[in-house]
Amino acid sequence: MNDAVACWFVAFPDQETRQGFAERLREGAVDVVCHPSGRPWLMGSWPPEQMVLASQGGRMLAVVGTSSTTPVDLSARLKRVRTVADIESALHGVYGSYHVAASVDGHLYVRGSAFGARRLFRASAGGVTVCADRARTLAHLTEAGLDPARVAARLAAPYLPHPLADATMWAGVEAVEPGRALRVAPDGCAHTVTWWRPPPAHLPMADAAGLLREALQAAVVLRVRPGRVLAADLSGGMDSTSLCFLAAEAGAHLVTSTQHWNSPGNQDHHYARFAADRLFHVEPLIFTSADLPACFTGLDQRREPLEEPSGLLRNRARLCHTADALRARGAGLRLSGHGGDHAVVPPDAYLHTLWRRSPLIALRATNGYKARGRWSLSATARTLLRTRSYPAWLADAATRLYEDPRTNPGPAPWGPRPALPPWASDQAVDLISAALRRAAENTEPLDPDPGRHAWLHQMREAGHGAALLHEASANHGLPTDSPFCDDAVLTACLTVRPHEAGHPWAYKPLLTAAMDGLVPEHILRRTTKDHCGPDWYFGLRTHRRQLADIADTSHLAAIGLVDQELQRRALISPELNIGGAPELENTLGVEAWLRDLASYPDPAHLVPQHPHEEYHVDTATH
Repeated sequence: MNDAVACWFVAFPDQETRQGFAERLREGAVDVVCHPSGRPWLMGSWPPEQMVLASQGGRMLAVVGTSSTTPVDLSARLKRVRTVADIESALHGVYGSYHVAASVDGHLYVRGSAFGARRLFRASAGGVTVCADRARTLAHLTEAGLDPARVAARLAAPYLPHPLADATMWAGVEAVEPGRALRVAPDGCAHTVTWWRPPPAHLPMADAAGLLREALQAAVVLRVRPGRVLAADLSGGMDSTSLCFLAAEAGAHLVTSTQHWNSPGNQDHHYARFAADRLFHVEPLIFTSADLPACFTGLDQRREPLEEPSGLLRNRARLCHTADALRARGAGLRLSGHGGDHAVVPPDAYLHTLWRRSPLIALRATNGYKARGRWSLSATARTLLRTRSYPAWLADAATRLYEDPRTNPGPAPWGPRPALPPWASDQAVDLISAALRRAAENTEPLDPDPGRHAWLHQMREAGHGAALLHEASANHGLPTDSPFCDDAVLTACLTVRPHEAGHPWAYKPLLTAAMDGLVPEHILRRTTKDHCGPDWYFGLRTHRRQLADIADTSHLAAIGLVDQELQRRALISPELNIGGAPELENTLGVEAWLRDLASYPDPAHLVPQHPHEEYHVDTATH
């Protein structure tokens, strides 16, 4: 599998679009698939193995991405489709990470994945609704401008709440919420419908672990190709190590990447070496901190911007360095354990509902979290005994953007509350406060249960991160997949009783149970998690001059979203080393993204490509 050519698409309804719109897109599109009417349906570029097509009469169905379906299988499934309402039932059992597009008797149906690893966006082009897998594609084609409020929101840490987290950076380009699909009728009427709903959280640990093992095993097998080298991160942590053993079980020829951080007492390298010694057909590569570029290397280097700002900036140079080494050994795809934490460990918000259902179990769990997280008794009791509605929680968050939630730790009712760094301007605060208040007026939670909502949102954050990681790594020539973020894997995790998977004194018990008998017990018994703190601080010291240059020429300051002097002090002062990592990385991520966008205003994947290939699906053989 090789994404040397960027994989992207735009989907059109079966209507006449604004004159010149499709023609303009056709300049960069390598591949074109038409509706039965002959009008463009899908335009873009994709490797052959990333597109499965089927057609029967006036019905067409496409699965774009990594999936378990085949042309023969998809054609058989298409026979069950009479209207767009039949599509999801026909696709039941197809697993992987993919988009779905359908053209059924003039109706357009398109959706991404349930948790955001495959995202979908929509915009209006001359009164016609079009959608794409990249917001930047639509922004470029519709000449949309940046939305200052959405840019400002990306300064918040640890992450944005629903629905702000789904918003694109451009006014007029909207995200289709994960788990929902876009439908466009022949008359042009467009609306979204729910295609995925979370399963009940009722299974005991053993049963849910069995489902997780099956789903994760299938997700990894899907990425193994006979005769091809598969790269994988092998950090020594449980997530990446589990993927490596699953890949080895599937017969993969593995080349692994282990980073040996310069941290006193670091145990990752011990567990990684222990695992590598017990894997078959593996070539382990070990990179010490001295072997790798320092954290934040490349702050002054511009490159093709991603869909949105991200926290990948810190390790971008390191990811590229290790990717080059993995590619040199023949790897065409890399597996990452990203999303494992989000998938298998529910946030402590589940305590709210547990207190009403099982007070004794809730008391034991609360005492454990209270001791581990140093929660105060008053904050714990106040939060657990009085759970606000989600709209009320959003409205309250709008008034507390400068408050650091870490100063008063306790159970988070609907997930972490967003906070802005001290250098955010009053304008930024006003913009985000207004956005939160608007959301409070018309937003329902992802689930009425606060714990369920928080876990779903946490999983969506993992999905969004997986999408950005795949995009960034594919741009460098070695795409990275995150099997933990596949819909089937995350759905399996949601079936477990949260208090069994989120026990405060057990480390990832759901994944431990799922991998029992496959991953060595020595690794499954691990209860520690290492960090790269010394490398992080060293990177800041090493690049202090570049940080000062960023502060002096800040794009964020130029558009009024940060106080330039306060930002400068934070970036170059020794006091920086006492904390503030998420806030700093978010700010640098937004700043770098704005600079990249200024340097590369036109998406590289829309650069004219010739010749294009028009797909014709043989209805007689499918």
